[in-house]
Amino acid sequence: MISLSVEELTRHFTDAAYPAVDRVSFEVAAGEVLALVGASGSGKTTTLRMIAGYERPDAGRIILRDGRGSSREITNEPPQRRGFGMVFQHYALFPHMSVEENVAFGLEARRVAKGERLERARGALARVGLEGAGRRAVQSLSGGEQQRVALARAFVIDPPVLLLDEPLSNLDPARRQETREWLRLKLHELKSIAIFVTHDQEDAFAIADRMAVLRAGALLQIGTPEELYHRPASRHVADFIGRSTLVAAERRDGVARVTLAGVAQEAPIASMTSAEPADALAAVVRPESLALVPPRSPAAWPGVVVSRRYAGGHWVYRVSVPGGAPDDNMAATFEIPSDDGRFVERDEVGIKLLARPIALLGQ
Repeated sequence: MISLSVEELTRHFTDAAYPAVDRVSFEVAAGEVLALVGASGSGKTTTLRMIAGYERPDAGRIILRDGRGSSREITNEPPQRRGFGMVFQHYALFPHMSVEENVAFGLEARRVAKGERLERARGALARVGLEGAGRRAVQSLSGGEQQRVALARAFVIDPPVLLLDEPLSNLDPARRQETREWLRLKLHELKSIAIFVTHDQEDAFAIADRMAVLRAGALLQIGTPEELYHRPASRHVADFIGRSTLVAAERRDGVARVTLAGVAQEAPIASMTSAEPADALAAVVRPESLALVPPRSPAAWPGVVVSRRYAGGHWVYRVSVPGGAPDDNMAATFEIPSDDGRFVERDEVGIKLLARPIALLGQ
């Protein structure tokens, strides 16, 4: 089984406050889909461009292993020598070519005979659900169809590695959800190494087997979506992945104890980044760990509804509780799903911490 290793990859840009990519390392195996996620300027696109060969690293190595004990360093190879498939954010399709000519373009550059490359292009189009669309003009296709053409063009060359830069960013919400499911299926069918960049967590959750969270050029954590969500390694990962509120907490007798507005509540511990009980800790409180209850309910935190929205089948409330972290004079604001739609802005409510495991982070 082939694999791709990125080892201490580093890239500096002139006059930047910090490296665009700072000693990033990870490995991806064939058949696996890895998402590089992070805010703008985190280094995810620069990392992808270095893997593709469009950006030269200042330090580090990129190694392609064939699974039989042989390896090849490709750090300084040009893109055409690497043989990787690339799907660009704006697809980069040629408007003067037909759909099948766009797909066959990479084969033409590899000197494949015309008859064979058109046959392979039509086969690739069939694999992405565009059978019979080969002679159509690119401009006649919808955004979702153009995305599929770009993917067909990338994997018609049977690449060992497939790289995708924000592949779903140009799709409307309805088409995007449908395409997420389809793209995950196709990437696993291909059995290549697949790496894609996205700033959209829902895209990453829906498509990726693992996610790598980057910030200011550094790799903060890599793991499955479930690992990053339930066991974040730092405050930055907890803030970026999913929705959460971080509040001061204590570890008492193996459980997390959170005291707000003079009311203490406890929950099991999912993970903890510090083993010292004396350390200042923060609890990562997710929406599904909370329940909305009537005001002045026993052992509930007192809160005030800041806002609410209808989410189709349930309501999502934002509720402020006085005396939250990091300063006792500040309020902690929680997001809470509820089937109860009777509360409105400025209503007093109670919040119960459910007996679900929560992560504790060192402050």
